[in-house]
Amino acid sequence: MSRVAAFFSARRNPRSISRGELFAVGILAVLVVLILPFANQQGWISNFSINLWGKYLCYALLAISVDLLWGYTGLLSLGQALFFSLGGYMIGMHLMRRIGDLGQYHKPIPDFLVFLGWTDLPAFWRPFDSFPFALAVMLVLPALLAWIFGYLAFRSRIKGVYFSILTQALTYGAALMFFRNDLLMGGNNGFTDFKFILGFDVRDATTQRGLFVVTALTLLVVYLACRWLNGTKFGLVQQAVRDGENRALFSGYATAHFKLFVFIVSAIIASIGGALYVPQVGIINPSEMTPEKSLEAVVWVAVGGRGTLLGPVIGAVAVNALKSWATRAIPDLWILLMGGLFIVVVLFLPGGIVSVPAKCRAWFAARRRQSTDAEASAPAVAVAKTES
Repeated sequence: MSRVAAFFSARRNPRSISRGELFAVGILAVLVVLILPFANQQGWISNFSINLWGKYLCYALLAISVDLLWGYTGLLSLGQALFFSLGGYMIGMHLMRRIGDLGQYHKPIPDFLVFLGWTDLPAFWRPFDSFPFALAVMLVLPALLAWIFGYLAFRSRIKGVYFSILTQALTYGAALMFFRNDLLMGGNNGFTDFKFILGFDVRDATTQRGLFVVTALTLLVVYLACRWLNGTKFGLVQQAVRDGENRALFSGYATAHFKLFVFIVSAIIASIGGALYVPQVGIINPSEMTPEKSLEAVVWVAVGGRGTLLGPVIGAVAVNALKSWATRAIPDLWILLMGGLFIVVVLFLPGGIVSVPAKCRAWFAARRRQSTDAEASAPAVAVAKTES
């Protein structure tokens, strides 16, 4: 029996969510989906705070997409910010069309097109008047790009650092392209000054609260779906590819197909996060798809706990909350702080934040064993002294 066959025989029952994890997810879901919006409605939490937390949850979706590749499949992609931004741009195009003639130039086309000398709307912009069309393109375009890139990369058996470099190059090339004004996608300013979404004022507190709830529910559904996927036989093959791709390949599994599927799924998840990010933050520009953003997402996953799904969510929220504080208190030192945090986690806490409870339990268990052993040895020592 091969080592991959032994891997599966040792895991006949798919790994399900433990009671502790289910309890933690349930508590967090109630807090985020119900308590925070209610507190905002009552005025206990400011509109700024609820908007900021909505941004954190969008970043959590991006972190899950990174973890699905890096933590469970062993593919370190430095291009997830590209898919995140593509989702944001597709929804942003629809939001720009909803502005109508309420822009600075009072023209029926986006202001940046007027600035560039356009009088009519470009043909590829017109279908984005429809929200369902924008939603469909938001899902299809990143998936198509991931399929093309992944097919070429995995067919050539590109992996490891070479895969990371190629995804980083893809992201960097796309960012340079979107920075160009002749692409007609807003140039370096991108899209901003949104007015309406589905007929609601996007700047209204009620709309922002609704977007926050939608983001929280989407994050919960994506988490549970990925958790289920990783507990199936597909998830076991996924981990086998991560732990020993050659063994899985020689055992008859088409590893390239598995990696391609995961790459496409992760691209769609990142795109959904970007689509929810844009109406809450109110802007999307090429700086969101630079390689630095993808590297930040890798830090979130490492800090939270790679290969856990819950860890990247915690890491994304924790690191971005720290960033929000640090960029106000010590703006010049934030980059050094993030780099130092990554080094500390890698050297001293490789399991991330989610591994802390288990480490604490192990430490207390070791202390109890030492105490028990000391108590058990005490009578023997006393008897030996008495006999002597």
